Amino acid sequence: MFGDMMNMMGKLKETQRKVEETKKRLDTVLVDEKSNDNKLKITLTANRTIKSIDIDESLLEDKEQLEDYLILTLNKAIEKATSVNEAELAAVAKEGMPNIPGLDMFK
Repeated sequence: MFGDMMNMMGKLKETQRKVEETKKRLDTVLVDEKSNDNKLKITLTANRTIKSIDIDESLLEDKEQLEDYLILTLNKAIEKATSVNEAELAAVAKEGMPNIPGLDMFK
């Protein structure tokens, strides 16, 4: 029993280490998003840090239009990056979860 508990704790620590490594790696995974007409392009990491914004000259003439483009495109990019982030972290966490009786009822 005590050995099982120690084994479980070791597995949890290993999983925690893998989650931290995955978070660091996600800083290097780039997600690109663009407006439907390609006038605005945004790149961010899977950890949702903006890396670049490319704005077509024509959008600089209309502040309100540019703001709308930024809101829509940033929201799409953040949603995409969040999906990648959550999928990667969930895979690592699931892989490292110890087999605890009764815990599978929460799936």
